[in-house]
Amino acid sequence: MAGLPPQVPTSLQVYNSYVIDPEWQIKFTTIWCTALGAAIVVSLPTLIRSLRNGRSLKGFFGVSESLHKGEYAVVAGGDKPPPLRPRRGAAAVLHSITSVRHWTLPYVGLNVLQTIIVLAYLAVVLLCIIKDAPLVSNPNRAGFLALAQFPIVFLFATKNSILSLLLGPGNGYEKLNYIHRMAGRLMFLGACIHGSLWIRNHLEYGLPIIGPQKETSGVATFSVLGTIVLTSLRPVRRLFYQAFYFVHVLTFVAFFVTVRYHTLYAEPWIFPALAFFGADAFLRFFRYRIKDAKLSAPDQLMTLVHVQDCDDGWLAGQHVQLRVFFSSRVFESHPFTILSAPSSKSCFNHSGMILAARVSGDWTSELNTYTRDKQDLSDPVAEKQSGDERSGVPVHVMIDGPYGGSSVDLGQYETVLLVAGGSGATFTLGLLDDIVYRCAKAGRPDGERTKRIEFVWCIKSFGHIAWFSQMLVDIGNLAAGSSLDIHFSIFVTCLCDPEAVPFIPNCNVKLERPSVYILLRDTVGLSRPPSLESQEAGEEKPLVEPHGGGGVAVCASGPESLVIEARNAVARLGVGDALKLGGVVVHVESFAL
Repeated sequence: MAGLPPQVPTSLQVYNSYVIDPEWQIKFTTIWCTALGAAIVVSLPTLIRSLRNGRSLKGFFGVSESLHKGEYAVVAGGDKPPPLRPRRGAAAVLHSITSVRHWTLPYVGLNVLQTIIVLAYLAVVLLCIIKDAPLVSNPNRAGFLALAQFPIVFLFATKNSILSLLLGPGNGYEKLNYIHRMAGRLMFLGACIHGSLWIRNHLEYGLPIIGPQKETSGVATFSVLGTIVLTSLRPVRRLFYQAFYFVHVLTFVAFFVTVRYHTLYAEPWIFPALAFFGADAFLRFFRYRIKDAKLSAPDQLMTLVHVQDCDDGWLAGQHVQLRVFFSSRVFESHPFTILSAPSSKSCFNHSGMILAARVSGDWTSELNTYTRDKQDLSDPVAEKQSGDERSGVPVHVMIDGPYGGSSVDLGQYETVLLVAGGSGATFTLGLLDDIVYRCAKAGRPDGERTKRIEFVWCIKSFGHIAWFSQMLVDIGNLAAGSSLDIHFSIFVTCLCDPEAVPFIPNCNVKLERPSVYILLRDTVGLSRPPSLESQEAGEEKPLVEPHGGGGVAVCASGPESLVIEARNAVARLGVGDALKLGGVVVHVESFAL
């Protein structure tokens, strides 16, 4: 009599990794896609608001020459801010409660929220690798999970990612890149576990490691992946960026080829990665522009690039990849923040796009030398007028962008604190130019609430003030005839050439290094804690009216130490003070690679 076949006990069944392990790939993918979907849902209010005011899609197809000058209509008497009521809504409460997420540890570069995301990601990957897997006898699970990282690695690496649009302004590739780095390292971890345990098994049973196609392609794949990871470490990126970029592009192509030879199961995970990469390359074609430009060098440390016929298509605070066709450096491109708002919405008279290249490496040094040499051959007096775009050294440039930008619309907050270090002022100066124009000249077209702005700039020498002094003067003069209260504070950390200080309206120049936390409390009119009062007993504090509860926006740009201090200053306020102020938001831009 026929019956059911005998069932093999579970304990005696052979582990079939080619059936079970792909299921864990799907589980891992489901988890990270769900988390990403939740982040997009949380960002929906910001996305909808940015779509309504046009910030989200601005520059999606690159910069352009504006056909409509002066889009804002000046409203008589419209420079007065609307009546402010203390912000006690859900947004203010949320910003106040979650301000602790901005705490950042030195040398780590990640705030509390980013650290939680990274740790959760690590825990999920390790759980999917270890759970019910006989890794010692069959370490394929780790290899399968390494393959499942492909989509994440490319999704969070590409400049033109759909995530940058869905998460709203200020969430460009440079803000999401830490997840790309983490995914790459966990891919390497999975490959290490997979490869090392298989090598152990081959040695135990006397099987060849090099020779058979499976083993040889596996060793080649792991070698290429190891090269990618080692050349991506921070010291290599900072010291040899061009070499890092060149190796990165070549080795990921080689990695795809070798891993495809190693296993047929890599194919489903390679296609999404190639799709993200292809979409990025396709969209870049819409953002490339080749333009005429003029170079000017006010000194041996700064080179200004005036790009002509670029009047629109970007937001203040965004950056572009710049390639200058000079000397033998035509194959290098570097990111630079746009120094101002579009010319039709700017406080100072200029046309086109202005970029500032601070000498900090061999490329910027050679660009500065090239500019000064050409200036000396033509007119050494006229050419060195840093704010005069009609003169300068003519060159051709290629720009790719814009990218990035601020996640904070300064017009939605009563008080604004802008803090910059060195050439980081290019970011905060662009934001300042934009918000002062909107409030003081355009008549607050979107109901901007801003009443007070504190612009803080930390530099190493008094002579550096001349880099942007004329722009600060123009902004200060325009704000002087409006209801906008703007104050400039310049802190110099080295006593060098004090006679070089130009006149800037409502500006204080001090020889010290400031505390961002003290600056923040003084700006909003909060009393200092007793410990800080005793430390600063001899200091003259500015008289500032207590904050009206209309919200505070803090934007910082510069060295990593400065932006970490700015984040920690906001987190240090605490929930009580933050709620009293109507909520405090912060956006930072760091120069760290």
